[in-house]
Amino acid sequence: MGSPGLRPLLLVLLDCWASVSAQAAATLPVTTEGFNSTEAAWTTLRPALSPRPPGTPKAPGSFSGPRPTPVTDVAALCVCDLSPAQCDVNCCCDPDCSSVDFSVFSACSVPSVTGDSQFCSHKAAIYLLNFTANPPQRIFKLVDQINPSIFCIHITNYKPALSFINPEVPDENNFDKLMETSDGFSLNSESEISFTTQSDTPGTAKYEYGVRLQTSDSFLRFPSPLTSSLCTDDNPAAFLVNQAVKCTRRIHLEQCEETEALSMAYYSSPKILRIPITVQSILRESLNKTLTRLDDMVVLNQTLVEAGDVKICTNVVLEVKYSLTYTDAGEITKADLSLLLGTVTSASLPLEQKFEIRFIQQNTKPVPLSGNPGYVVGLPLAAGFQISFLAPYGQLTILRSTMEQDCLALEGIRTPVLFGYDMQSGCKLRLTKAITCPLAVQKVKSLLKGHGFPDYVAPFGNSQAQDVLAWVPIHFITQAPHTDEWHFVLQDSCQLPVALVIEVKWTKYGSLLNPQAKIVNVTANLIASSFPETNSGNERTVLISTAVTFVDVSAPAEAGFRARPTINAKLPFNFFFPFV
Repeated sequence: MGSPGLRPLLLVLLDCWASVSAQAAATLPVTTEGFNSTEAAWTTLRPALSPRPPGTPKAPGSFSGPRPTPVTDVAALCVCDLSPAQCDVNCCCDPDCSSVDFSVFSACSVPSVTGDSQFCSHKAAIYLLNFTANPPQRIFKLVDQINPSIFCIHITNYKPALSFINPEVPDENNFDKLMETSDGFSLNSESEISFTTQSDTPGTAKYEYGVRLQTSDSFLRFPSPLTSSLCTDDNPAAFLVNQAVKCTRRIHLEQCEETEALSMAYYSSPKILRIPITVQSILRESLNKTLTRLDDMVVLNQTLVEAGDVKICTNVVLEVKYSLTYTDAGEITKADLSLLLGTVTSASLPLEQKFEIRFIQQNTKPVPLSGNPGYVVGLPLAAGFQISFLAPYGQLTILRSTMEQDCLALEGIRTPVLFGYDMQSGCKLRLTKAITCPLAVQKVKSLLKGHGFPDYVAPFGNSQAQDVLAWVPIHFITQAPHTDEWHFVLQDSCQLPVALVIEVKWTKYGSLLNPQAKIVNVTANLIASSFPETNSGNERTVLISTAVTFVDVSAPAEAGFRARPTINAKLPFNFFFPFV
């Protein structure tokens, strides 16, 4: 006979199976797509189920109701439409694209837009390109997709779940009812007033990276050029963001005394929280570019002076340098200011100003960086030695060329190797009878390598000296029979180094959106050549050269995605009762 609850359960499963199978079996497309058409009609035919006989009770557990209305019309949704009133390339759903635009598309960047896949049946907009047509055409289809899972949502009988519930606002009528249903609340006016006062107190705030610096009235202004070269005074200074900019001002010389951006007090008066800005140095530049250091740190006001037909404005701020000291907790403990004042005439207008801000951690010595973290093009390579590893203070240098091109006069004159710049320099060495081969070899090696050729190069622009294993060793190669000492290879000939070629290999490291330059290999190749001894009084001129090349060895970028999360769920032991 079976269990009494088995028959209703079988009816429910059969009803769901018949509905799903009918949807999956009879979905016949009827497409009307022309060259200028943007819509297609699909008709879904479903077999009629046998009606329930009169008087047959409804199966328990079955629900009736309309299918859920899609919240979003997939036919009108276009996620690749980024430019308003313009056709986006390869965006087949862009309503701004015409048939002419579709004919030159290579592919549809968004081939389909679907609705909620949790429902047993949901709409899907499909976009295709017909390349067999001449010219190519876009095909648009609106179809019903069937979810074959038996756990799909067939109907929705809980309407509040389709939208957010509006919270009930307390009033005089429902206040008592809300108090009974809630856990209650308490209000301590003294604690709230105390908390508000403490949170608004400027001296207790701590900064995070990129947060603008607060002052007693607003924020610390750092003039910068934004859309043009003109100075914008409303640009805020951000915490731990070092900047150095130049910008110009269009001013009237007659109004220089009223212009705040030209006055010394405009930059020295603000207070960063409770820390006042201290003026550390004031330099005054005259009309002939002579600099004079002022001993008195009083605030000087700009003054307009007329000498006949000539008008000049003195004590005008030309350069501003902020030096802010901070702690590990993000508190600013000291704010120093250095100013350069000058004299402005009508011939020097528009006025150019320079602004700089630097952040120094407390109880540390400032170290110049070549990037943070990756190298920046144009900054010197950080290098170090095997013993001390004072890498932040060392640099990789090469011979510096001069107008004289005399190698013996260039000893000690070096230029740093700048990241990203292929460099070449050289000089001429005159070999006479008075210069012996060992002496010439010693001089040329000292000239090419310098007094202290580094052993390591920092992989990043901000590499720390304590990270010894991360530093890149310099592979020094010599093209000579013996690398320990130079000697005569043939009779009456001298093996003389003539060139030092440095090859720096770097790669792009990190995210595809913001790759960082990382040095992975450095090779220094010392090339030697054989020259005959100069026994007679004739001189021989040898060209000595150095070269630096940067090679990008980055692998092709590949986008990486995280693996899909796996659900490790166990069903209860009686889940399939009474079938199993």
